[in-house]
Amino acid sequence: MHGYGIMQNVSVLSGGRVELGAGTLYGAINTLLKKRWIMPWETNKSSRKKEYVITDLGKGTVDREMKRLTELLENSKKIVGGETHAEKSV
Repeated sequence: MHGYGIMQNVSVLSGGRVELGAGTLYGAINTLLKKRWIMPWETNKSSRKKEYVITDLGKGTVDREMKRLTELLENSKKIVGGETHAEKSV
C-alpha cells in the first residue's frame, strides 16, 4: 500500500477511532524501513506514490506481537474472572 492508502485502511480497520496524520505515518514508515520490517515495492516508476510490502522479518515480528497480546488478553480475562493463582492457593 501507499501512504494515503495505509491511512485510509487504519481508519477503516479501527472504525474511525484511529486517524493517522501524515507526519506520524511517515515517521513510522521510516522506522519500519530501518528495522527492515517493510521494504519499498517497485511498481510503476513514473508514479509519485511509494508503496511498501511487509518482509518476512516483519511478518515474524507481527506474529510474535500477536502471540504476546493474546497472552496478555488471556491473562487479563483470568484476572477479571478471578482465576488468579494467588486466589486459588488461599
